[in-house]
Amino acid sequence: QLQLVESGGGLVQPGGSLRLSCTASGYTSDYYAIGWIRQAPGKEREGVSCISSSGGRPNYADSVGGRFTISRGNAKDTVVLQMNSLKPEDTGVYYCAASRTYRGPYCTIEGPYHYWGQGTQVTVSS
Repeated sequence: QLQLVESGGGLVQPGGSLRLSCTASGYTSDYYAIGWIRQAPGKEREGVSCISSSGGRPNYADSVGGRFTISRGNAKDTVVLQMNSLKPEDTGVYYCAASRTYRGPYCTIEGPYHYWGQGTQVTVSS
């Protein structure tokens, strides 16, 4: 089994930045891509970004608009989501998720995902 733990959420003002981290543990060979998915209150979950386990070609949701960057962290099995120029509409619970679907260096933000973290709250407000 694979375990995922998110960290880095918090309260920021519009235009601010936040750095989220996702660390995988357990059977870390049992995934090929990691994605970030967010959910605002009363809304459906939305894929934000994803990256393959090899650090290949990441994908981003159109709503990100070039403001976010996903990358492999320096620590083993760690993925970082750098969020800049945050907007109130970015508010939500951000989940880290892993996919067992092999697509080589590619990934899709929609998944499918098979392992999920507990989520971390991101609030953008004045």
